Amino acid sequence: MAQEVRGVVAHGKGEPVRVETILVPDPGPGEAVVRVRSCGVCHTDLHYRDGGINDEFPFLLGHEAAGTVESVGAGVTDVAPGDFVILNWRAVCGTCRACKRGRPWYCFSTHTAAQPMTLADGTALTPALGIGAFAEKTLVAAGQCTKVDPSASPAAAGLLGCGVMAGLGAALNTGQVTRGDTVAVIGCGGVGSAAVAGARLAGASKIIAVDLDDRKLETARGLGATHTVNGGGGTDVVKAVQELTGGFGADVVIDAVGRPETYQQAFYARDLAGTVVLVGVPTPEMKLELPLLDVFGRGGSLKSSWYGDCLPERDFPMLIDLYLQGRLDLDAFVTETIGIEDIEPAFEKMHHGDVLRSVVNL
Repeated sequence: MAQEVRGVVAHGKGEPVRVETILVPDPGPGEAVVRVRSCGVCHTDLHYRDGGINDEFPFLLGHEAAGTVESVGAGVTDVAPGDFVILNWRAVCGTCRACKRGRPWYCFSTHTAAQPMTLADGTALTPALGIGAFAEKTLVAAGQCTKVDPSASPAAAGLLGCGVMAGLGAALNTGQVTRGDTVAVIGCGGVGSAAVAGARLAGASKIIAVDLDDRKLETARGLGATHTVNGGGGTDVVKAVQELTGGFGADVVIDAVGRPETYQQAFYARDLAGTVVLVGVPTPEMKLELPLLDVFGRGGSLKSSWYGDCLPERDFPMLIDLYLQGRLDLDAFVTETIGIEDIEPAFEKMHHGDVLRSVVNL
């Protein structure tokens, strides 16, 4: 029997979100109902509200979440009622060409719950990234639930569901930062700051944080940046990074902004044979021009990082263990905790760069 819960719904492009009654069905085969405990407010939720993802309104927003499994459907064996889980939007299929080649972090056929959640009048909702976690409970595919140590703070743990994992993974998985590397991170919001933390975990010798906001640069220092560069006021970011790396450029440069101008900075701020990682998400109209001779002549790797190239079942438990050991400060990403009615003010704070993450406690 479907359960009535409160959830945050976006009905139209740019319209303020509303807290409404939604219906969550009992889990079917391969599905799970999760009691959401915390969910971060991510830029992707704002993109959904503003029609930047698609036009499949109404959306049930929220996706950066942790909670407790309440019930599971037939055939579910990996999680059980009572398990503390982080929700993810990469439920790997195990059968696509990427999975069969032993690269499940690239899974090309990830899946979500088959049944829809609905409004009280029966209107089907589109859950953000197949999750929809600005709600007291949500229905997901069981593969979207990753069991982790229940002693972790739900507010901190849930952030691994999207932005923080994207940044950590950009450094650890995609960029393959290793001991002694020099690293530059352009853009130090939630994703970029997490990339700084990832570079620190990997043992980078020098970590250069680049941003236009001194508040974000100070936060990046707290997470492991050894040097900071404010790119405003006509500062030549490429030259600044080169000067901090013996004139050579960084071994790995991570673009956490995703604009043509920041990508060009990343491209030229890396050392010869270095690596550029694009983890900031560009918009469809953006174009990039680079001299092909420079692409050839500088060598190295130009990579895009999808979700930090993470494999949730591998990465989430490991990162939570590091958090509980005091080696990864996930709490530093939680700027404030808010209620389910406070999403619109949280969007405004995020837009102005006032927070790394607002986290909804449910």
